[in-house]
Amino acid sequence: MNKYQPVVKIGEGTFSDVLKTLSLRDGKYYACKHMKQHFESMEQVNNLREIQALRRLSPHPNILVLHEVVFDKKAGSLSLICELMDMNIYELIKGRRKPLPEKTLKNYMYQLCKSLDYIHRNGIFHRDVKPENILIKQNTLKLGDFGSCRSIYSKQPHTEYISTRWYRAPECLLTNGYYSYKIDMWSAGCVFYEITSFQPLFPGSNELDQISKIHDIIGTPANKTLKKFKQSRIATFDFPFKRGKGIPPLGHNLSPKGFSLLYAMIKYDPDERIAAHQALQHPYFQELWAADTQALAMHKKLRLLGNTSGQVPLHLWQISKEGQRQSEKQKALKSSLKHFHLPAIERRGGGY
Repeated sequence: MNKYQPVVKIGEGTFSDVLKTLSLRDGKYYACKHMKQHFESMEQVNNLREIQALRRLSPHPNILVLHEVVFDKKAGSLSLICELMDMNIYELIKGRRKPLPEKTLKNYMYQLCKSLDYIHRNGIFHRDVKPENILIKQNTLKLGDFGSCRSIYSKQPHTEYISTRWYRAPECLLTNGYYSYKIDMWSAGCVFYEITSFQPLFPGSNELDQISKIHDIIGTPANKTLKKFKQSRIATFDFPFKRGKGIPPLGHNLSPKGFSLLYAMIKYDPDERIAAHQALQHPYFQELWAADTQALAMHKKLRLLGNTSGQVPLHLWQISKEGQRQSEKQKALKSSLKHFHLPAIERRGGGY
């Protein structure tokens, strides 16, 4: 760590402190996530789920960049040197009164859906999507803090404690770990409402109150949905029927297409809930999706004419059908990720 000079603490969580640091090598500022846990070996460090995930997912324009892992074996200390962002979504909306322009909302949510589409297609789901873990720098949004992530292919039931309660999907609340990547889309829907209205959508005070607040808004689920939720932690599923009053209109600045997407993200049944790749093609994002598709087509045309290096820019490849059809890669990935299920790490603050 003698290569980095601490400047100021910018975040603190249960398991780490985040410092703004100056690199003495290149004179640039970075975010240093210093772990409070003591580590015995480099092997233990390399087995950290967070490090595995960031290395596997890098590079991507909407995923936080891990620049360096600094391990002091003598002290047993570990620091992750990441790119420095301006703020997280929570800091952006905290105390704000004037609504964000819908163009800004749309841009941020499109980038969030791109990040989720990318990690899901790479066999990872985040499990702690919330405003504090979504970082922004000017007009760019990046998903951070992969300390709670999991392999999509890991065997259920998953560990019980995941995500902050307000952003927790119904299948997390009503089962003993029978959930998958669709929980990220529920959380993203909660974030969508929050950055629109500056109010949490489901601010439950405990797990039963959380379910009650969900039912107040979207109603009680169909019996076929409840039957899917195995090994319930709640004594009975005999909820009193409730129709649901709909998403509160408080201070929102959202078009009908935006509301359509939001409702698709908070479907009670995860099998009916929209996936990230589907969300990207939702009418709400029509212009952004069309621009990306057009840019990809133009790049391919230039490539055929021999005017480029032949490499498709990463953010364009991510939305290409070719990228989504790589079944052989997915099979190999599934095999390699079977053991990507280290013990759960509780949530942290700071977004890094």
